[in-house]
Amino acid sequence: MQPRNSHLNSSALRGAVDLAAVKAAGEAAQKAEQARAERARQAAAAEEAGIAPAGPAYPLVIDVTADTFEAEVVQLSGEVPVVIDFRSGRSALSAQLSPVLESLAEEYAGRIVLARIDVDTSPVIAQQFGLQAVPTVMAVVAGQLVPLFQGAESESNIRQVLDQLIMVAEQRFGVVGGAGAGAPAGGEQLPYVPEDPALAAAHDALDRGDLGGAIQAYQNVLLDQPGNTEAKLGLAQAQLLRRVEAFDPQAVRAAAAADPKDVAAQLDAADLDLVGGHVEDAFGRLVDTVGRTFGEDRDKARLRLLELFEVIGAEDSRVTAARGALARVLF
Repeated sequence: MQPRNSHLNSSALRGAVDLAAVKAAGEAAQKAEQARAERARQAAAAEEAGIAPAGPAYPLVIDVTADTFEAEVVQLSGEVPVVIDFRSGRSALSAQLSPVLESLAEEYAGRIVLARIDVDTSPVIAQQFGLQAVPTVMAVVAGQLVPLFQGAESESNIRQVLDQLIMVAEQRFGVVGGAGAGAPAGGEQLPYVPEDPALAAAHDALDRGDLGGAIQAYQNVLLDQPGNTEAKLGLAQAQLLRRVEAFDPQAVRAAAAADPKDVAAQLDAADLDLVGGHVEDAFGRLVDTVGRTFGEDRDKARLRLLELFEVIGAEDSRVTAARGALARVLF
């Protein structure tokens, strides 16, 4: 057995997908629920006093710089999905896209906030996000980055993207924007819903690096709640970390390079790719392995790829692209 890699723990995956998102999703849902309850209370009080309903408690379109990004994007994203328009005054496509986004932000009336970032005056942000071109549109939900699209899109396509973003924000993170959005009729205050103790225990075990305990705890949650997204994500991440904790990375990569037909070596190398944050490399390696193998070997590679999809999350654009590539080699 190879010596245990003491440097490999839950933080090793943060380059690929922030493991804190598992816990943050539950926390964000609670905060958003409380924010909606407070807005509902205020709306009910205003109605009782004969005051016209107020709009969202935040501007619908904001200009953001490196100095204001944390407060105006990251913090606000716990209450409403923040769509980021990375644009440039020198780009004709930006001039075409930005007015459409601004109009839709007004139309969606607080269900999203549009953050405009001029890459010419804020080049540091552009570098941090690794932008390849403008315009590029991304979103932040509960502190988690969601790539949306690059270049100009039709208004109908953008509506579809925004509708899907709003759905994911609500279902996965409990984030619902808009004045009183999600409040029950009559404006009564929503109850505070504590986090599931079993799920909290699983998160804590993962945070401590107790991978065996985390795996068992997540499996226990899924026995009672088979559709629990947080538990599925946490289990996939814990199982991945358990697989790679005893790896000798140099030996694994050497074996994979020496024999592309060695399925076990390719599976191990794909796990290392993902832990190292090389998501596309991990997916591409396994798609290639599926394409060059048959029978039981092909099935092993396909199933491992599906497991890694669970680690990243079904909504991620890299997963969507890899699913398409997998379908092409299978059919």
